[in-house]
Amino acid sequence: MAAIALTINGKSATVEAEPDTPLLWVVREHLKLTGTKFGCGSGLCGACTVHIDGKAMRSCQLSVSQVAGKKVTTIEGLSPNGTHALQKAWVAEQVPQCGYCQSGQIMQAAALLAVNKKPSRDQIVAHMDGNICRCGTYPRIVRAIQRAAKEA
Repeated sequence: MAAIALTINGKSATVEAEPDTPLLWVVREHLKLTGTKFGCGSGLCGACTVHIDGKAMRSCQLSVSQVAGKKVTTIEGLSPNGTHALQKAWVAEQVPQCGYCQSGQIMQAAALLAVNKKPSRDQIVAHMDGNICRCGTYPRIVRAIQRAAKEA
């Protein structure tokens, strides 16, 4: 076990964990931030997407030691009160069905809008590729991102 320091959702934290523990499990089990979901465990579905120093990354594929000293943002840190433009657009466009993938989808979309305020539909589709929605709400996801880009 090691004491690993990181910044999570703007707050300093130190966790006691094996250095090779996946960040996903540290976030969910040690820090009790359960908005980040376990999907495939292989970095292929996007359900576990978080931001590491502003970049969307799969938390199931990163060890906690790899993020020591870095800024980690989970869905809870995007907007604690649900007022981020993407969160509001997700509701307005009625994106979720089962909702399981939504935190990863929103975090992936937020990374796009952070670097491209007005993405084209093709840019949105390309950026979101790799975030799987088993319910197939992809057209709603694209509309929500377009709405958020207009309203942000």
